[in-house]
Amino acid sequence: MGLFLLTTLTMIAFAANSVLGRMAIGAAGEPLIDPASYSAVRLVSGAAMLMLLVALTALRDGRGQREFRGSWLSAFALFAYAAAFSFAYVALETGLGALILFACVQATMIGWSLKEGDRPSAPEWLGLVTAFGAFVWLVSPGLAAPDPLAAGTMALSGIAWGIYSLRGRGSADPLQATAHNFLRSTVFLLPLALVVAALGLPLHFTATGTLLAVISGAITSGLGYALWYQVLRHIGGTAGAIVQLTVPVIATFGGVVLLDEAWTLRLALSSVLILGGVAVAIIAKKRRS
Repeated sequence: MGLFLLTTLTMIAFAANSVLGRMAIGAAGEPLIDPASYSAVRLVSGAAMLMLLVALTALRDGRGQREFRGSWLSAFALFAYAAAFSFAYVALETGLGALILFACVQATMIGWSLKEGDRPSAPEWLGLVTAFGAFVWLVSPGLAAPDPLAAGTMALSGIAWGIYSLRGRGSADPLQATAHNFLRSTVFLLPLALVVAALGLPLHFTATGTLLAVISGAITSGLGYALWYQVLRHIGGTAGAIVQLTVPVIATFGGVVLLDEAWTLRLALSSVLILGGVAVAIIAKKRRS
């Protein structure tokens, strides 16, 4: 029961990142904060929370911090994920953004395994083709299709997070690695600020928008990732990949309830096909291995 509760809380935290982002950046009327500022506050507050958790863990265990400092490549992937995520939510609804994000995360990780020589079985191919076809249908032009630039930006965010996840597999201390990667990622905020200034993009933030970014960084990202590492120790990578497929559904529900967003038939059908296809592929791969 305790493990189920922790898993549920973690998935809600991940889904809340999409709800908070959309609430702050894509709110009706004037946004509460601009995407660049949201990214900056989220990464800085996430780094602060994770470094605090690392320090408290070291104090509890009676040891100093290990010499495990993450990597600049992983930190850049983390930054790219956070920045693209923020800019995408200017024009994407909550559930749709989460669906594109997590579909691209899984696609990146599955694509990497194919590159490494993995040969999927027939059920795996069926799941992958179904999911890919549904994703193409979701983002193809039409009355209910999402903004193509925003969808592409969220896809980049998912690919970046997939790369970050691939690089973090097998980490000896994932909490400390993530903390230091968050810390390193803040270095890339300066180039982001220069790009924003060069393009003449407006900077705008309010107390409420800043608070939402802090909650996303420190609570639903920082504490959420810490909980996730605890959960993964008990359920394993395959079950972890499958359970994450609930996040877009939770995010969509949050968008409908909190932001009065609509769940279109196109989104509903594509969600079932994408998430179902990925689940079939993951389960079939587990049985084969």
